[in-house]
Amino acid sequence: MKLPFCIAIITCYACIGFAESNWHQFRGPTGRGHSEATALPTMWDESNIAWKTELKGAGQSSPVSWGDRLFLTGASDDGAERYVMAYSVSSGELLWDQSVPSESPEEFHKMNSQATPSCATDGKTVVAFFGPGGLHAFTVEGEKKWSVDLGDFPGSWGIAASPIILDGKVIQNCDATGISRLVALDVQTGDILWDSPREDKPKGGWSTPILIEHEGKRELILNGEFGVRGYNPETGEELWFCEAFNGRGSPVPDYFDGKLFVVNGKPGDTYCVKPGGSGNVTESHMLWHASRKGGRDLPSPAVVDGTLFISSMSGIATSYDAANGEVYYVERLGEGLEIAAAPLVAGGLLYLQTVHGGDVIVVRPGRALDIVSVNSLGDSAKEETFRATIAPIDGKLYLRSGKTLYCVAR
Repeated sequence: MKLPFCIAIITCYACIGFAESNWHQFRGPTGRGHSEATALPTMWDESNIAWKTELKGAGQSSPVSWGDRLFLTGASDDGAERYVMAYSVSSGELLWDQSVPSESPEEFHKMNSQATPSCATDGKTVVAFFGPGGLHAFTVEGEKKWSVDLGDFPGSWGIAASPIILDGKVIQNCDATGISRLVALDVQTGDILWDSPREDKPKGGWSTPILIEHEGKRELILNGEFGVRGYNPETGEELWFCEAFNGRGSPVPDYFDGKLFVVNGKPGDTYCVKPGGSGNVTESHMLWHASRKGGRDLPSPAVVDGTLFISSMSGIATSYDAANGEVYYVERLGEGLEIAAAPLVAGGLLYLQTVHGGDVIVVRPGRALDIVSVNSLGDSAKEETFRATIAPIDGKLYLRSGKTLYCVAR
């Protein structure tokens, strides 16, 4: 008599614990790295690696998934070929790969790659962006659907902005040193549906848009060289703009309690913005700003239970009261660390991965620095470079170095 009740509890626990089965775009369903999973590993070592697989080419795109498939990109050493690949979630087996030629490979900074934007998928179509190498769509079975040239993207830094799929549209940030724009294309045909010019002209196009709902209205939020902007996702119309305190707006903002939390790529104050309004809303909608003394920022900010956490590239963590910007602490996460990837947020914890060797520091946010664990992938990973974000899928963690994909299980 009690067995069905027990099964129901176990089933419910599994659903809650594992949360997202489909981590379908850069930083997951929200685009902000927040997972509903509560049963992810928090401590591990090399013995917890369920499998690892060598990837075709090199790159920094993050794993995305739908069903039993992981999607990643790579590039040949000379950048003349780009790869879109599908791997088995359960085993790491290569299911298919497609090559995309690039006749004029772009220059890129040593911290970047020629396969940095992550794929996006809606379960039927997979899209991959390679800057001057084009935007490409495939079925999830690997059949080519369409390709679109979105420009030259001049400059020496390369590109990193990932596509997202929303309401049958592929939305792509095309910030560049030349013409900058935010575009939407039909996911089935590649036809451009709207094309919104942007004033932002950084050294490359790095930030990925996120969708929020504020006071019953949906807005696309996109950080940039001069500040953060809100767009109408249906038409591409720019709705409002809030000025930044310095340039290189690569980190993706977080959204909590009806507020946006934004940092720059260069040193400069972090700031809190109320979405909405019209035109330049800097004076009316910036709620507070606070000093950033941790150095340059590449990882994105994250808000957990009212605490804003930001790590600099050099591994200096700063914690703020999200309500008013009060600084709780400024502490090093460890000596000699470099952190590039945006954090994963799950179970009230933050997962931050080091660039060199891929160690993952698990932090409990709060008024004082609380490092829960520091986790290693073993000696074999020490010479590898990790700049992709962590993907949590069905209770496991998927971590990508330049040339290797790891699956970590409890």
